[in-house]
Amino acid sequence: MPADQRARATRAGGRRPGAVAALAAAVLLGAVLTSAFVVIVARAEPDGEPRRIAYFAEWNIANRGYTVRDIEESGAAERLTRVLWAFGHVGADGRCGVPADGNQAWELYQRRYPAELSVSGEADGYRQPLAGALNQLRALRERHPGLGASISLGGWNGSAFLSDAALTEESRRAFVASCVDLWLRGDLPHRDGEPQGGPGAAEGVFDGVDLDWEWPGGGGRTGNAARPQDRRNLTLLAAEFRRQLDALSAETGRTYTLSVSLPHDLERMRAGYEPELYDLVDFATVQGYDFTGSWSATTDHHSQLYAPRDAPTATSVDRSVRGYLSHGLPADKLVVGFPGFGRGWRGVPPDGFGRHAPSAGPAEGGYGEGTDAYADLRDRPGLRFLDPLNGTYWIYDGDAWWTFDPPEVVALKGTYARERGLGGLMLWNLDMDPDGELVAAMDESLGEG
Repeated sequence: MPADQRARATRAGGRRPGAVAALAAAVLLGAVLTSAFVVIVARAEPDGEPRRIAYFAEWNIANRGYTVRDIEESGAAERLTRVLWAFGHVGADGRCGVPADGNQAWELYQRRYPAELSVSGEADGYRQPLAGALNQLRALRERHPGLGASISLGGWNGSAFLSDAALTEESRRAFVASCVDLWLRGDLPHRDGEPQGGPGAAEGVFDGVDLDWEWPGGGGRTGNAARPQDRRNLTLLAAEFRRQLDALSAETGRTYTLSVSLPHDLERMRAGYEPELYDLVDFATVQGYDFTGSWSATTDHHSQLYAPRDAPTATSVDRSVRGYLSHGLPADKLVVGFPGFGRGWRGVPPDGFGRHAPSAGPAEGGYGEGTDAYADLRDRPGLRFLDPLNGTYWIYDGDAWWTFDPPEVVALKGTYARERGLGGLMLWNLDMDPDGELVAAMDESLGEG
């Protein structure tokens, strides 16, 4: 996940008049500005339907008022195959848990939802054993039996103790058991005198675990534990998860999914991940975004499908995909991640309509420095450009330059994934796409052909 996605932002309204006409003109201009097209070689699709996956950022229930009901009302729930719930807490003791401080327990399973905010349209009762967002997720999955849900462990802000949890056979066994008990068996702690919780209170809400360790061996947030043996220990940790999930499956008769989140950086791939890991997981999401951002003084696309000939770096979705395939990740397990947010710069000169130009610094965004949601960027004023050959898009208003993935680019990525037999697409994250436009583009593009 991006490091700067927790700031508050407002949601945008409808499209501005003239956007379609501007886009049509931009397509023609994009063809002039871009480099040669890279030939796509088609191959057979994998067995089964491509995965349509999206993260749900739980903290944005409180920060932005985006609830599980919004997944239903936007139409996203009927299009997705799995929701990845961000994030399950990993404590300093190397165990899964719900922090005693803050309001996570309240939002997760104690808050009683009124009828107007609930998936079912019915108000929660005071003493029901499960309330909060987890009860809403359970209701959503009951409405959509084909929708899976995984608890994602770690993330940029929550990976501090994963190296400790994975360090020894004993620590791995205890860590995995705590995660299985809490998130899959649903054994929630009673807190603050509230009636919610207890053994099995949230059983069946989740049917999977996603390992989002950022990053094995180092390079993550300052202060994270990191060791040279993390690379091997991650494989051993996944093997322990696989063992305990299979044991739980034998007990319950249900199927449990194991996945892993992977960086786009190929040096980090080689340093932190063994090819044996891929045999243990059902799928792996590759973060096809954050190639650049506020840390760079030059404008560039942060989620480009291909790198244009004159781009500052060669980083691209295609480069990462080819790197992982060469590293041993099976094509039908590789899920390409795309962003629901964009990156922006200010003080950008007009040469090349601001593309690959120097800047005065990051633009002001609602999701932190130089970052904003698709829902807001969709309606931002300025000239709009689509590069259909390289799978990029940007807005330039004479000073600020923003790049992001609108539905047109998501569709290009869906075609790319489908024609290469990849495992599907993944969106970070749902509250940035409140009307479900990016999810719809993902679903429709993966279903074509």
